[in-house]
Amino acid sequence: MLSLVFDAYANKVFPDSILSEQDVLPFFSDAVFRVQTDAEKAQRVWAGLLKKVSKEAARQLSVVYMSELAEVDMLIFRYLCKAFAGKQSVEVNFGDDDVLQMQKIYRKVSREAERVRMFVRFQKTADGIFFAPFEPKYNVLPLVADFFEERFADQPFIIYDVKRKYGLYYDLQKTVEVNFDKLDFDFITGKLSDAQAAEDEQLFQQLWKGYFKAIAIKERTNLKLHRQLLPKRFWKFLPEKQ
Repeated sequence: MLSLVFDAYANKVFPDSILSEQDVLPFFSDAVFRVQTDAEKAQRVWAGLLKKVSKEAARQLSVVYMSELAEVDMLIFRYLCKAFAGKQSVEVNFGDDDVLQMQKIYRKVSREAERVRMFVRFQKTADGIFFAPFEPKYNVLPLVADFFEERFADQPFIIYDVKRKYGLYYDLQKTVEVNFDKLDFDFITGKLSDAQAAEDEQLFQQLWKGYFKAIAIKERTNLKLHRQLLPKRFWKFLPEKQ
């Protein structure tokens, strides 16, 4: 994305739409410009951006990019153009529709990241690694990595985004990205197979279900509020919802 901004300014050609390689080209395209990621170009754009907006605004921009929404590429491009063109920081111009849209998407992605921090459940594998599959609405895995490293620093774990088919593996020393050609767990229930799970994993899941049931107050059940705070897309990965 940053390389695209560099090329647009360098060639004085600004896009009407931004597409990935697998997207179908729209009818009546006048010209197509292909952009290759260039770390040097990207760094120059990023350094220039930090002269125009605060570090927090730049961080929020990265979070918005993680939304992967169809319209977000052009939204970010317009925002960056306004940031570079303006004499004052665009981040506080809430009369601008693009700035408002950026804030709305930022809040949505941040909320999804917080849900992942709260609702991820680990399962212990036979080789002692704690495995947590989840399927977030947005690509929030890079946003929650630091939290899990700090919270579970004494145990090796894998948090895996089954929707985007990649995860992060922490080996007590460092965290690296991992990909699996095949995952041996039930995509409906979110459970590891018996061969993959540790011998006592089922026991711990039963204990957790018992605890969850014991603290529930039936008279205060509010399913509408429950679904609002805990969206159903997380349920299949929660032992207490099985």
